[in-house]
Amino acid sequence: MAKKDGKAKAKTSKKSPNIKKPAKAVSPKKPTPKAPAKSKKDLASTKSASRIKMPHKAVSEALKVAPQPSKKSLRQGLESVKGMHDILPKDQPYWEKMRDEVRCAAYFYNFSRIDTPIVEHAALFERGAGETSEIVEKQMYFLKTEDKLVLRPENTASVARAYIEHGMSHEPQPVRLYYFAPMFRYEQPQEGRFRSFHQAGFEILGGESDPIYDAEIILTTFRLLESLKLSNLSIEINTLGSPFDRAIYRRKLVDFLKNKKLSKEVHAKLDTNPLRILDSKDESVKEILKTAPSILDSLSASSSAHFKAVLEYLDTLGLPYTISNNLVRGLDYYSHTVFEIFSSDFNFALAAGGRYDGLVELLGGRKTPAVGSAIGLERIVHVMKAAGIDFNNKNKPKVFLIHVGDLAKKKSLALLETLKNANIYCKEALSKDSLKAQLKQADKEGSHLALIMGQKEAFEESVIIRDLESGIQETVPIDKLIEKLHHFLKS
Repeated sequence: MAKKDGKAKAKTSKKSPNIKKPAKAVSPKKPTPKAPAKSKKDLASTKSASRIKMPHKAVSEALKVAPQPSKKSLRQGLESVKGMHDILPKDQPYWEKMRDEVRCAAYFYNFSRIDTPIVEHAALFERGAGETSEIVEKQMYFLKTEDKLVLRPENTASVARAYIEHGMSHEPQPVRLYYFAPMFRYEQPQEGRFRSFHQAGFEILGGESDPIYDAEIILTTFRLLESLKLSNLSIEINTLGSPFDRAIYRRKLVDFLKNKKLSKEVHAKLDTNPLRILDSKDESVKEILKTAPSILDSLSASSSAHFKAVLEYLDTLGLPYTISNNLVRGLDYYSHTVFEIFSSDFNFALAAGGRYDGLVELLGGRKTPAVGSAIGLERIVHVMKAAGIDFNNKNKPKVFLIHVGDLAKKKSLALLETLKNANIYCKEALSKDSLKAQLKQADKEGSHLALIMGQKEAFEESVIIRDLESGIQETVPIDKLIEKLHHFLKS
C-alpha cells in the first residue's frame, strides 16, 4: 500500500516543480533461463508439426517425396513357409491322376479308405517310431498346447492307433486300409524332401503273419507306380528278422564297428540305435560297412523261411528286386521284410514299407501282424515331370465359347449350363469382349472347337461351330447344338 500512496501523492503534487517524484524501486532482474538445445528428434517433430500448417499443395508435395516401402519388404514374412509349397493349377492334373490311380489300386486289391487326424499325441510316435528314431529326435512339429501334440510325421502309427481305438480287431481279418494324406517333418528341404508333403499308403492289419501279404503290399505299390507311367522301377529288399534276431545282430554290428574310425555323430548311434548306421550316407562309413556282418547270418530258421517265401512270391510275379543287406528303414517298429522302390535315374526312394508285427501291441492293442507301404507323392510328381510325362492334355477343353455383343454375353451363361448338363467341358473368357482376344485365349487353352455367338446368332437362337484347326465352320440352332457337338468331338 505504501507504494500506491507514494504514487498518489506524486500525482496530486505534479504542478509543484519543487517536489520531485520518488525514485521507483527496481527489483533486480532474474537471469532468463536458456532454452535447452533441441535434439534432432525434436527438430524433426517441429518440422512435422509445421507441415500441418502448410497449404494443401505444399502438403501434397511433401508427401510425394516420403519414402515408400519396397515390394520386397511388403512380401517379407508372407511367402510360403520354408519346405512347404503350393500345388498350383498347372500341377493339379498330376495330383488328380495320382488320386485316381490310388483309388483304382485300392478298389482292385480290396483296400478301404481311412482318414486320420493331422494332429496326434506325441507319445504315439515316440512309442511307435522309437525315441531314438530321427523322426522323434529331430523332425516332429510340436503344438504350443497343454497337451503334448504334434503334426503327424507319418501315418502308419496313426492307422494302428485307429485300428485299436475303433475295435477293428473284431472285424473280419485282415483289415485292409489305404490313405492319401499330408505329413509334416522338420527337416532340411532338398530334392525329394519337404517339410510338408503327401503320402499315399496301403496297410494290411490282422490275420496271420503270412509272407503272401508282404508280397501283396509290394505288388500293389509297384503296380500303382507303373500305372503312373513310371519306368525303370526296381525293388530293394531286406529282412530285419524277429526282435530276437535283431538283438543278436546288433551285438555283432557293435563289436564290428566299435574300434573303427567313425565320426562323433555316427559313434553315438552305437549306444542308441546301431542299425541306423547301416543307412548312413557318409562315403567313409559305406566303405567300412562293405565288410560288416550281414543280418542274414543272424536269422532264425522261421525268419529265414519267411524272407525266402517273400522272395519266391516276387519271383513268381516277375517283379525285379535286389537284396540289400544295409536296408533297415528309419522307424523302430519294422520287423522281418523291409523294402524300397526306386526309379533308376533318381537316388531317392519313391515308395517304401515293410512288416511291423509288434506295433499294435506296442500301442496297447493285441499282438497283431501287420505290413504296409507309403508312397511319396511329391517325389512321384518330380519324376513324372523329369520323364516328360504330361497329364495336362487330357484336361484341356476341346470346346471354347466366344461371345460378341451384350446380348450374346447375357445368353452365354445359359449356354454354358446346357453344355455342362450334356457333360461337354467348355472354357470361356466372358470378361473379354474382343473377338480376337477370345480366339487367342482359345488357342492358348488348346481347344479344338469354338462356339461363336454374335448379336445375329443371339437373336436367331443359333451358334457358329468353328473348327480352330481347319477354319471350317457352320451355323446350327441351339436346340441341335449338343447333337452336332457330339458328332464333331467323335470325329
